[in-house]
Amino acid sequence: MAEKKELKELSLVDVVKDIAGRLKVDYETENNEICIDIPKESGTGTIMAMSFSHGVALMDLDVRLKEEVRFELNPSLVQPLEIIYNKESSFVHRFNGKEDAHEIRHLESAMISSNGKHSNMVILPAVEPICFFNIEINRKRFEEKIGDFLPDMDSDLEALFRDVNGVNLFFYKANYSLDIAKCIEEIKQCELSGFPRSVFIEGKCYEIVAHHLRQYVDDSSDPDNRKILRQATVKKLEEAAEIISSELDQVDNIIALAKRVGLNQNTLQSGFQHLYGMSVNNYIRNERMEMAKGLMERTDLNVTEITYKIGINSRSYFSKLFKERYAMTPTQYLKKLKPQKERSKTT
Repeated sequence: MAEKKELKELSLVDVVKDIAGRLKVDYETENNEICIDIPKESGTGTIMAMSFSHGVALMDLDVRLKEEVRFELNPSLVQPLEIIYNKESSFVHRFNGKEDAHEIRHLESAMISSNGKHSNMVILPAVEPICFFNIEINRKRFEEKIGDFLPDMDSDLEALFRDVNGVNLFFYKANYSLDIAKCIEEIKQCELSGFPRSVFIEGKCYEIVAHHLRQYVDDSSDPDNRKILRQATVKKLEEAAEIISSELDQVDNIIALAKRVGLNQNTLQSGFQHLYGMSVNNYIRNERMEMAKGLMERTDLNVTEITYKIGINSRSYFSKLFKERYAMTPTQYLKKLKPQKERSKTT
């Protein structure tokens, strides 16, 4: 078995320097940003970290490693609050000295606080693509920024942020929201440099923290009553949309569709409203009208054949829906297309 590399983490910026030293590679720094490329003998990818005021820092890790690697937070330091967002393959977190291991899966986030006795360890598997985004908050330095707002916060969050010396263990994971995913992507796509880049990314980090705290409260509510759309839910909604497009001639049962993609009916409906701006039924109707229009333009099928092709049993109902969408009946649209089709055949 290959020897495991133990990487003791000091802070999200210091850890990159530590990794660079252990891997014997140079790191690049510019202002408050540091970056390394993983050497070929260890794997592929990059690790970037930035530090900001009030004890906030971030790390963006996107690697594929040849051996298992462990990040351990130095227990002699003040224990910060870590918020991790996993964009790729699963990896494991555990508190040193504790038997329980926490698997952080694709599109899951984890909010973690260790203490001096049980430090954080993140175990990255070999071979798998690993991509996670980590925001770190030194709560002792952050107290000045958040102190006035703590009495109005959720009681669990208030206790978490008041634990400035990192005395209590805390671990909470959930699927992170679409808003958080968008912020992370905006950071990764940022092409600014210098001070504008630093200010932009720092602002996005605070936006992510705000979304995360709001989602933590939302997670405490009944799943059917949650108002924030999770990134994992978006994947299932997109899967439902693909099923609708490929099975238009038979898809009608929304309960069965929700079950196929692993959502309840209410989440499917509210998710479509959020993502596509319409109900599932309206989405199906729009897809059918788009398909019908395409069939008229590309084939020689008549109106009755097209009606059944798109999963509607009534020609008159189809005509009604088509006219509502395109301000003319299917027969009128076919008549309009006739000269164009005849020219195409002649050509």
